[in-house]
Amino acid sequence: MDVHVGNRIRLRRTLMGLSQEKLGEALGLTFQQIQKYERGANRVGASRLYDLAQVLDVPIGFFFDDMQEARPSAPSSTPQPFSGSAPTFNPAFGQTPAAQAPVTGFSETQSAFGAPPPRPAAPPRLFDLPVDEAALFSRRETVDLVRSYYRIPDPAVRKRMLDLIRSLGPADVKPD
Repeated sequence: MDVHVGNRIRLRRTLMGLSQEKLGEALGLTFQQIQKYERGANRVGASRLYDLAQVLDVPIGFFFDDMQEARPSAPSSTPQPFSGSAPTFNPAFGQTPAAQAPVTGFSETQSAFGAPPPRPAAPPRLFDLPVDEAALFSRRETVDLVRSYYRIPDPAVRKRMLDLIRSLGPADVKPD
């Protein structure tokens, strides 16, 4: 997790065009400390993560986006929520078929004590790329290319440049 957070710090820093030294100055840290955070050698505390989010102008959740969910290696000993259903229809008690519907109350939708709350559905991601392609966005060359592209003032020239770049790549890749 520390390495992932560090990679996200580096990604945002490079996208903003900040050096490790400039980011460190903004946070009152040395560039060596920023290096340690980015490598995952030092864990980023909650208050420091908040400060980073402010300086890098991102929500705190940005640092955890695209993180692979950890899979437990052994079955959990944490109690699981009730997963049963309501009793079946019993004509002797005068229950109607409508009363047969499974009962899902508050206790069935909440986690048992000590268990983590259920995770909400993940929001749609901006990029749905394989990990190796997503790593391209953290490279200096990619950031420089994108910045240079958007410095071209004429949209028609930018479009022709994009067409040229696409023509130099493999033919089997379809443009968006």
